[in-house]
Amino acid sequence: MLDTQDERLKAFYAAGVVSPDTPLKAVPMVALDFETTGFDPQRDGIVSIGLVPFDLQRIHCKGARHWIVRPRTVLPQESVVVHGITHSDIQSAPDLMRILEYLLKALAGRVVVVHFRSIERPFLNAALEKRLHEGILFPVIDTMELEARVHRAKPLSFWQRLKGVEPPSIRLVDSRQRYHLPYYRQHHALTDAMATAELLMAQISYRFSPDTPVSELWK
Repeated sequence: MLDTQDERLKAFYAAGVVSPDTPLKAVPMVALDFETTGFDPQRDGIVSIGLVPFDLQRIHCKGARHWIVRPRTVLPQESVVVHGITHSDIQSAPDLMRILEYLLKALAGRVVVVHFRSIERPFLNAALEKRLHEGILFPVIDTMELEARVHRAKPLSFWQRLKGVEPPSIRLVDSRQRYHLPYYRQHHALTDAMATAELLMAQISYRFSPDTPVSELWK
């Protein structure tokens, strides 16, 4: 267990994580999504959190959670346009520390699944460093990276670039479309978490196996 002073983090690390050779069919997972004030975890903050626990057999909707939290940074108008969370929404919202125990309990013992790992893990780590003076570590499965393995593995040729060919989009909504998954409204943390869980289940069904070791997917 990592050395930490915070009791909530101690409990999180004590729950452990599955071994790398665990087959995907035996891995408890949780899809996680944040809406934020921007893209820089050092300057920007979290404004909403959505999470959905699941495994390869089913999505556990009863355990899904959604919180709006008050960031310690300015909420710029351009981010309001994206996620629709307004200044009045965050005015009465709790600070992340108020819900941290519940959040960590929901993540504990599960492999976290995200779409674009440069958001959730870095933002949570930065937020805890600012509040607790210690960060957090955990492996993630990134559904965007899994799409990139297929659709960005080979760079476009000179002639393709000359013709203006664009590489396939690996955004969440476009990736879901390739697997014939339904369209969901974007930029709501809970909806995006659900969309990410469904996408991973489809990716495994199409391209991997329930017996694939989790180490082949996580980073």
